[in-house]
Amino acid sequence: MLSIATLKARWTSFTGTFVAVFLGVAILSMTGLVLMSAQPEIPGRYAGTQVYAQSAAVGQEDGTFTDTKPWSPERTAELVTAFEAIPGVQKAVPDRNFYAQAVIGGKPAGDQDSGNPQGHSWSSAALAPYPISEGAAPSRSDDVVVEKSLGVSPGSKVTLLTGDGPKDFTVTGTVDAPGFYVTDATAAELAGGVRIIGLVTAPGADLAAVESAAKAAQGTDGRVLAGAARTGLELKGDERVRWIGQQILVAMGSLGGFVSIFVVASTFAFSVVQRRRELGLLRTIGATPKQVKRMMFGEAVAIGVVAGIAGMVLGTIMAPLLGNLLVTAGLQPANFTVKTQVAPLLGSFAAGVGVAVAGVWAAGRRASQIRPLEALREAAVDKKPMTRARWISGGVVSGIGVLLLLVTMLSSSEDMITNALYSAMALIVGMTLLAPVIIPPVVKVLTLPLARREGAVGMLVREGSLAAVRRTASTAAPVLVTVGLAVLIAGMFETRASGYALDEAVSTRADAVVVPQGTPGLNAAAVTAIPGTSLLPTELYGPEATHFGAIGVTPDEFAKARSRLTVLSGSLDALQGEKSVVLNESTAKRLNVQTGQSTPLTFEDGRTVDLDVVAVITDNSAATQALLPRQTVRRHDPSALTSAVYLVGPAPAQIGAGLGAEVMDMATYAAAVDAEEDRLVRIFIVMLIGMSLGYTALAIANTLMMATADRKRDFAVLRLTGATNRQVLKTVASESVLVVGIGTLLGLAVAVVALFGIKTGLSQQLGTTVSMTMPWGVIFSVVSICLLLALLASVLPARLALQAAKGAR
Repeated sequence: MLSIATLKARWTSFTGTFVAVFLGVAILSMTGLVLMSAQPEIPGRYAGTQVYAQSAAVGQEDGTFTDTKPWSPERTAELVTAFEAIPGVQKAVPDRNFYAQAVIGGKPAGDQDSGNPQGHSWSSAALAPYPISEGAAPSRSDDVVVEKSLGVSPGSKVTLLTGDGPKDFTVTGTVDAPGFYVTDATAAELAGGVRIIGLVTAPGADLAAVESAAKAAQGTDGRVLAGAARTGLELKGDERVRWIGQQILVAMGSLGGFVSIFVVASTFAFSVVQRRRELGLLRTIGATPKQVKRMMFGEAVAIGVVAGIAGMVLGTIMAPLLGNLLVTAGLQPANFTVKTQVAPLLGSFAAGVGVAVAGVWAAGRRASQIRPLEALREAAVDKKPMTRARWISGGVVSGIGVLLLLVTMLSSSEDMITNALYSAMALIVGMTLLAPVIIPPVVKVLTLPLARREGAVGMLVREGSLAAVRRTASTAAPVLVTVGLAVLIAGMFETRASGYALDEAVSTRADAVVVPQGTPGLNAAAVTAIPGTSLLPTELYGPEATHFGAIGVTPDEFAKARSRLTVLSGSLDALQGEKSVVLNESTAKRLNVQTGQSTPLTFEDGRTVDLDVVAVITDNSAATQALLPRQTVRRHDPSALTSAVYLVGPAPAQIGAGLGAEVMDMATYAAAVDAEEDRLVRIFIVMLIGMSLGYTALAIANTLMMATADRKRDFAVLRLTGATNRQVLKTVASESVLVVGIGTLLGLAVAVVALFGIKTGLSQQLGTTVSMTMPWGVIFSVVSICLLLALLASVLPARLALQAAKGAR
């Protein structure tokens, strides 16, 4: 009962806590609903068949979302024969896919940003199934069935871009589905190896028996997917995009939980400082420490329950809006919908109550230790701002932050940002706990100009901040969080982007570059028509689920790059013939092979070839793990596309638009490198900064309003000593500026330390010096917002208090 009465009497003091828990539950329920709804789905192309065989998966530890290891034509034929012998299986259909894109009006048509293959064998249309809408199935090598939305009728001619270049086809029919369908023989020539075989079953077949028999026939060479498990057939491009969306949602939830606990804990801690006399009075009339602690926990539970219910309602309303935003940003498929589920809602509600209780834990412990004589105290001086528990906690948490910083330096690029964020969170908490020790020297330095000026305002600001260190620390803490997280999130993106742009500049020396225009890459015909240097990427598959990125180069291109390659053993001149390969040092170690030895590696067409290692180079020599002759890559990977052609000297006046290429100067190209990745990361940054700024802006306004409202007696004393209203307000405003300055300096210190970890890690990975980029625009904007909020949240309540005092007289 006392907890409820306290909330009713001091509801304004708990407004910030309520809103923090309310928003925290709303964010957790919103992200939870979207996360639970954002599960992989069975691709439409495979929805009509219940049992599939998929080739063996490879390791994804490098974060590249590499597809499964393909079967060779021989192995595919063996599996088809074995599967068709299973009772209940009418036909086993190998799914052959290749790059294909129509040229309409002299330009490539369609959206190829995802890089997913659009060409398929006609027999695979039965897996959906996709029946003919108009016309007939393809029967000749130059026949094709196209998607109905393309607007091309049967009997028409259409040009398709393939990995080799443009090819002319005759449209024999249309289907109401995306993609282009050719004969199986043509698809076998244009596609690489087979990764999926669909088992078309007879009506009434025992699917469980078919699945079991298929597993026995396949052995350890892959896996069998049936029923709901067919979500494992999701394309790697779609999986990668969905994974990025999940990272954003997880980061939002993690950051929301962290800031919620931080705001609630700081608010309750500050409330204990303000309520010292009130709590001392309770102790005087007989309240035990346990009863005081129970009262504060009761306040927290009451706030958590009410705010949690309201947050669940708001989260349920906002979840579809977030889902639509992710779809618009390309982080979820177009048909993605958010489903309302009980589990994430109940989980977010429980988390909200838990956050409120966790936030009051330390404050309740401190409140229970207040002595009865505190009711008689009038002084606002902090006698002992640092307790032993605070020293220990601050030191331990700061140590964890430093440890995470070291982990950041050694992390892969995919884990670097997450580890840096967690390091910053730990350092922020540690610095907040140690703030009473850190703040006094900072205050003395920042107030030196005020101390040297005539008048009492400077002295009041300086001495007041030093006397009430806990109040200063509590009001500066939200600014510390705001500046630290905003600068870190924006800075780590810019530092990371500058590092990869530098890596591109180091590995490329050219005057201009030819890049894809409306296509996912340049085909062989486009590359042949352009006199320049280019790299043809592909994938190699080794034993035990290993895989390696490889690049195919011509002898002339290889000769131009020789000066940038550091050879550890062997000779680069020996990279000739289809069975030669150059490996970097780490790949050679993984394969346990040396120069002069051979190693079996599987290509994209599924064929395994014993490649002769002719040289080993350093890891930093090239942005790939293996170098191959270009003709080797083209033979085994017909759909391989070139990302760019680098030109030295004057660029061609015009490149054929029908080949899907355009000329770009190096400055423009450098800015466009990884543009899609940058767009997704910028969305990530805007969401995180917006959320953290909104949260901590609330904390800034709440703590300063509480602090100002609690100082009515101080203002009255200043007026009695002769200070004018203007001088009082000037003092309050100066204190707010000082608080923002302290929080900004501490926040920048945390961000700089975390960014240094990212810079160091990137420098080690790229083998070159990466500069640490500070987002000055973000810093100026965030500090300006914090300063404006601080002035409004302190000066306005002070002015109202002075007007109320004047009216009372």
